[in-house]
Amino acid sequence: MCNTDRVELAELAQQLIRAVRGRRTQEAFSRRIGCRSNVLYTWESGRRFPTARRFFEVAERAGVDTSKALRSFLRSEPEWLSGKRLLQEGGVERLLEELQGNRSISDLARATGKSRFAVARWLSGQTQPRLPDFLSLVEATSYRLLDFVAALVDPEQVPVLRPGWRALMAARQAAYTSPWCHAVLRLLETERMAALPRISDADIAAELGLSIVEARAALELLEATGQIEREDGRWQVKQTLNVDLASDPEAVQRLKAWAAELGLRRITSGSEGLYSYNLFCVSEADYQKLQGLHRAYFRQLRAIVAESTPSERVVMANLQLFSLSR
Repeated sequence: MCNTDRVELAELAQQLIRAVRGRRTQEAFSRRIGCRSNVLYTWESGRRFPTARRFFEVAERAGVDTSKALRSFLRSEPEWLSGKRLLQEGGVERLLEELQGNRSISDLARATGKSRFAVARWLSGQTQPRLPDFLSLVEATSYRLLDFVAALVDPEQVPVLRPGWRALMAARQAAYTSPWCHAVLRLLETERMAALPRISDADIAAELGLSIVEARAALELLEATGQIEREDGRWQVKQTLNVDLASDPEAVQRLKAWAAELGLRRITSGSEGLYSYNLFCVSEADYQKLQGLHRAYFRQLRAIVAESTPSERVVMANLQLFSLSR
């Protein structure tokens, strides 16, 4: 998870609306969106909030291409996002359906702190979630609320998210520079390592099968980016971020190759784990279904990881599904 669990979502909603408004006055922008009263004041002061659909309408009036922003966030181009369909009836529900995947209503209710009844009504379109509730659903389903906001506005214009965004950018850069950084960070989060009175570079190297030089380089980079700090002879994790790396395709390709190579080394050495493969022939339609299943599995995996306690193992999931023929 990113540090959005520390962010008051009502405050985030207020600041997000303010960032969308830009340099316009509240009165002028209220008139621009067709309101006679200063509705922007009531929203930005937290007295009331727009629904998710109304927020997207307002963002469009401010010049934000919401469909383009969401395609960037989703990293796909679903048909329901073409044109202005997001703003039409059912648009927000389709977005929530896309984000929900195979997460159950009970899971989402637990993650958002809302009732199953409220979540079910939002997902079915019977009622529209207010903007803070919608932001809560985005975080609960995607774990990428920072990226969602960044797709719509400059995160630097949202004070409550500014520190988290800068930390996320630093963490991403660290992951691009040294793929082992996140494995080292996850290891330091385990209860067993946290219970040790001292943690040396050699301890890290032995646990993960690294050289001491690799372990030391990863620790130094994590410290430089503010993710860990040295205290009383041991490393302390300062913050835990959900670092999605897909914003840099070339870097992501390198990281995927690193993960595949790491899996190959583990297979060759006979290390413990599940290593499976299946070679088959299917129709094009079923190949598309398998791709959907692959993505759904990964979303469910992330959901389990996000709620898993206590931290006991560092695990790599390296999923591959590809066509051998044209």
